[in-house]
Amino acid sequence: MKRLSDVLMVARGLVELCRYDVRHGLLAIDNVESHLGAPVATAPVSDAGLESRLCEAMALAACLYWKPVQCLHRSICTVRLLRSRGLSARLVIGFRAEPFVSHAWVEVSGRIVNDSPAYRERLRVLYTA
Repeated sequence: MKRLSDVLMVARGLVELCRYDVRHGLLAIDNVESHLGAPVATAPVSDAGLESRLCEAMALAACLYWKPVQCLHRSICTVRLLRSRGLSARLVIGFRAEPFVSHAWVEVSGRIVNDSPAYRERLRVLYTA
C-alpha cells in the first residue's frame, strides 16, 4: 500500500467492519440485505485495478480488526466498499451438503473478486444479493 488513497481504503474497511458489528451485534439486525445497502443503480461497471485494491484493503482491514472476521462479515463489508465506488458487486453464499461446508464471497460481473474462483465450482449457490 503505497498511496494515501490505499490507506484511506483500509480505514474505510475498518469503519465498515465496525458498522457491521454495531448493526449485527448491538442492534441485532440479522437481515443480510439490510447490511448491504442499495445495489448500484447504474449499469455494471468493471475496473479490475480498483476491485483488486479495494479487496486487498478489506483483507488488510480484516487482519487489523480487533476480533476475528468471518467470510460473511468480510464479504458484506467488501460489497459495501465496492458499491460505494460505483462497482456492481454482489454477495454470494454457497454450501456443500456432505460434509457440510458454507462460504461467502463477492462477485463483480460474474467473477469472484475477493476469494478463490474454485468456490464457484465446488459449492452450490444458496443465496445472492
